[in-house]
Amino acid sequence: MVSVTKEDILAKLKTVKGPDLEGNIVDLGLVSDIFIADGKAYFSLTVPAARARELEPLREAAERAAKTVPGVTGAMVALTASREPGAGGPPPAASRPQAAPQQGAPRGQPQGRGKVEVPGVKTIIAVASGKGGVGKSTTSVNLALGLHAEGLKVGLLDADIYGPSIPRLLGISGRPEQLEGRLLKPMENYGLKVMSMGFMVEEDTPMIWRGPMVMSALNQMLREVAWGDLDVLVVDMPPGTGDAQLTMAQNVPLAGAVIVSTPQDLALIDARKGLNMFNKVNVPVLGIVENMSYFLCPDCGCRHDIFGHGGARDEAARIGVPFLGEVPLAMPIRETSDAGKPVVATAADGPHAQIYLEIARRVRNRLDEIAGTRAAPEIVFE
Repeated sequence: MVSVTKEDILAKLKTVKGPDLEGNIVDLGLVSDIFIADGKAYFSLTVPAARARELEPLREAAERAAKTVPGVTGAMVALTASREPGAGGPPPAASRPQAAPQQGAPRGQPQGRGKVEVPGVKTIIAVASGKGGVGKSTTSVNLALGLHAEGLKVGLLDADIYGPSIPRLLGISGRPEQLEGRLLKPMENYGLKVMSMGFMVEEDTPMIWRGPMVMSALNQMLREVAWGDLDVLVVDMPPGTGDAQLTMAQNVPLAGAVIVSTPQDLALIDARKGLNMFNKVNVPVLGIVENMSYFLCPDCGCRHDIFGHGGARDEAARIGVPFLGEVPLAMPIRETSDAGKPVVATAADGPHAQIYLEIARRVRNRLDEIAGTRAAPEIVFE
């Protein structure tokens, strides 16, 4: 493989004229830092907010130019909007133009201002946590499999672009197939359609993302994947309340969010931040899952509350959202996850799978409740 450097790409980008055909995009300072992984180049162009949509051809020209550099196998270029001096309010998110929303939202998929549906996907839910290490991705996988067991057509998007783990959890390897145009064919296993940045790079490749790249990567994985007809798309979010969460909340019509936390106070403090973020952007919280809720010793049968117990249940009661269930700290869950054979898919009759299946039933019931009562959301900034 030909080695490619940032300087190689910048040299080619100097052939792309700036807005109004003046200068070039590099000398005008429009190009962000360039990140290269496995031959694919990631960068953004900063343009005036008022001209973001008009300058979409500029983004396309930069992407085409980058792809012509020897050794570059692909390029992901985002437009990010600069705010005019003195302009009030937050800068709009600028990306490639999207089609206007269709009339009439599907079940569980209310339309919000500036939010564009994903073709063929009826309902999108996010699985989030305030911090890492609480078992969010394991919960996402088994929740998706639980919804599939309910007879739904389910997809799973690994939006944890900093540390994608869904490929390992589902035992999927390889690269997605390129279809006509820009579409990628999702990978599949256990009846789920799956897309992850983990399919694009090696497992041990560090992912270093700037804000605009997060927006572009998530938009591509959402809208440039041939999902087909799905009843539910489960989105495994990165931990915290950063760019990825805001991008999803502001640009995608989320039907709701599931919050995963351990029972201990430190985890619950961070979980509250996630809850508050979704509340601020008017995304309903479907409920809270208490993971690693307790440990049953396989030798003596005694129960040990290693991280405390009941904290997530109490928090759900305090803020008035459903408590979806408690998942124990259990060897079978860890072993099947590491092996790419999740318990709901490989041991559906076992006690641990039954817990996830009940959580999935409660999530589905909650979606039905919200679909019948919720008005169209608006983004609220404070």
